[in-house]
Amino acid sequence: MNFFSKTLGGLKGSYYLRHFIFGAIISAFFIYISLQSQSGIKVENIIFFIINGILYPYARFVYEQIIGFIMGENIFFINAIVMLTVKLITMALCWVFSIFIAPFGLAYLYYHHSKADKQS
Repeated sequence: MNFFSKTLGGLKGSYYLRHFIFGAIISAFFIYISLQSQSGIKVENIIFFIINGILYPYARFVYEQIIGFIMGENIFFINAIVMLTVKLITMALCWVFSIFIAPFGLAYLYYHHSKADKQS
């Protein structure tokens, strides 16, 4: 039980909920697109879409940690359309690859919370 609270429960609730909603919207979009297909929807695809939707918050966490490390505390002023386009592209990429990226986030959360438990 401690393992699950350190990994799956490791993100702040509001952060997880916000990104879970985005992941669910993306998953719903792909399920809708698959339903429109002439060949129908495959169960494997639905399972993949659901898993990606659940893991998306952890993949996004990894992405934001890496970008935060690279960019630091800098502020950039750019066109809103460009920013939203880049944001949508990064959201889609994080969602598509969440099954591969999220384990790194889960491992980091486990390490971080285990380290915090030892210090207190």
